[in-house]
Amino acid sequence: MHYLLAATSTSSKGNPYLFPIIILALFGLLYFVMIRPQRNRQRQAAQTQNEVMPGSRVRTTAGMYATVVSVEGDDVVLKIAPGVNVRYMRRSIMNVVPDAPGDTGFIDEDESMDGSGPAKGTKGGTPADASEDGPATT
Repeated sequence: MHYLLAATSTSSKGNPYLFPIIILALFGLLYFVMIRPQRNRQRQAAQTQNEVMPGSRVRTTAGMYATVVSVEGDDVVLKIAPGVNVRYMRRSIMNVVPDAPGDTGFIDEDESMDGSGPAKGTKGGTPADASEDGPATT
């Protein structure tokens, strides 16, 4: 019985500062792996959004490519197709994309996405009102 009491009364004598040091090291690792890079990305996005000028080609956070027509305070007017302008918040601009030489960014009505001819469902660049077999019945 005497041995049982001796075994329970002894405690492990480890470094009492080891646990707080490990916790601080994990928070430091978390900061350098996740928080700091995210802040850098946010800072870069804010800088890009503030430097947007009319005429630049941009990609929105929704993935839409457009050309900036004008900048009005916190809003930008984007041209998404010939004659189609939309107003977006400036912070919805993800990045500025480089223009390819001669690229207007719009698909010509006589071209498909791959440039091989009229787009599917069109006849000579106009929407197909009827199927290939004849007029549609409604």
